[in-house]
Amino acid sequence: MMAGRTYGGKLAIGVGITVTLTLLTIVTSVVGLVFVVKAKDATIASATECLSGAENLSRLMEKRIADYRAYLLNKSPESARLTEESHRSFRQLLGEMGCASGDAESKAKLTDITALDDKHAAATTEMMTTRTQTDDIEEINRLNDTRVVPIRDALQKALTDLTELVRIDVAESRQASSDRATQAMVLVVSLGVLTTISAVLVALRLSRDLKREVGTAVGHIQSSSAQLEAAAAQQVSGGRDQASAMSEITTTISELLITSRQIADSAQRVSKIAEETEAAARAGDATIDQTRTSIGTIRSQVDQIVQHMLALGEKSQQIGQVVDLVSELAEQTNILAINATIEASGAGEWGRRFAVVAEEIRKLADRTAGSAKEIRALIEDVRGAVNTTVMATEIGAKAVDAGARQFDDATNSFREIVQLVATTNDATREIELSTKQQTTAVEQVNVAASDTARVSRETEASAVQTKQTAAHLSTLSSDLLEMVGTGRH
Repeated sequence: MMAGRTYGGKLAIGVGITVTLTLLTIVTSVVGLVFVVKAKDATIASATECLSGAENLSRLMEKRIADYRAYLLNKSPESARLTEESHRSFRQLLGEMGCASGDAESKAKLTDITALDDKHAAATTEMMTTRTQTDDIEEINRLNDTRVVPIRDALQKALTDLTELVRIDVAESRQASSDRATQAMVLVVSLGVLTTISAVLVALRLSRDLKREVGTAVGHIQSSSAQLEAAAAQQVSGGRDQASAMSEITTTISELLITSRQIADSAQRVSKIAEETEAAARAGDATIDQTRTSIGTIRSQVDQIVQHMLALGEKSQQIGQVVDLVSELAEQTNILAINATIEASGAGEWGRRFAVVAEEIRKLADRTAGSAKEIRALIEDVRGAVNTTVMATEIGAKAVDAGARQFDDATNSFREIVQLVATTNDATREIELSTKQQTTAVEQVNVAASDTARVSRETEASAVQTKQTAAHLSTLSSDLLEMVGTGRH
């Protein structure tokens, strides 16, 4: 079965056999324990029920006798009722005692108890009837001793025998459960021993195969380790020489790279200054254009202000005409109010009321005339301010024209400066671009040299590590041979 298989396959088969036996042991143990536990639980439950029923029969009998005696003493209807209830409970429990009817002896004992209970019930009923007909306690006790007591004693003895019989059955059931548990334990132990023996046999077979296969593999490993160690020694020597040469090349390239970077930084600073100068010149040109535009706007606004002032003067004249008309209306209204007052003085009671209204109209006309004079004065002030503003605006417009001509001259100068700075900036950019290209090329050469040097160092380190690994592998092979006990070195 094991022939032709790898060690891993053999190990898998051995582990599979051991696991299978272990699982079989576990399953058998669990099934056996479950069976034993269930059987024992069923036995204990049945025995407990039977024993409890037998003891309850004895207690009910005692209670029944006590109630019967109480009736004989006092002829109480309550005692008679309790006696009857105790008898019914006794017979009901007796009928439910099915657990004790499994064997002939228990069944016969239940039959005897039933017959004795019938006799006892008949005797007690007869005595209770007699007690209702007489009050002679001595006669009642004599009759009770001769008729009821013998039957009662026999019934109690039968109940005691039944209880003892149930106790014996309980003990036997417990012993049977213990025997089944012992059998299950023996089965589990047997399977455990079988599993252990199988595991030992599999381990011995695997150990023998391991020694043989490991011995063969270690021989190949030792041969390969010796060859690998020799190759690694040669690789270490060559790697050291290459690393030394690449270190010198890297140093030279690093110095060249530093010089190229200094030139590139200087060219970049010159280019930056030229760009800033050009930007400033263009900003000045743009500022002058904006200023010229602003001056043109100011000129337009000044012209609009002059037009608005002239229009304001015309509107003031129109308002003066309206104020004159209002003043004339106020004078006429005043005259009419005076006439109305005169006419109202001769009109009696209604005239007096109208006179009051006419007086109020006259006062309103006076206030209107005063307001018209004030408005006329304000209009004159506005006319004077408008004339002054128009003159000042014309002077400002002349100054704006002169500033616009000066800004045109400054604009031409700034444009010439922008052209010169742009030419300088183009030349600087060409120098910066050439320097950057040179720096980039040197950096690429430096990176390549650094990578080559790093690879050389890594190769040397890898070769050293390989040599150490080969020596360590050879040592481990010897240790492995000694550990598996093949006897070869």
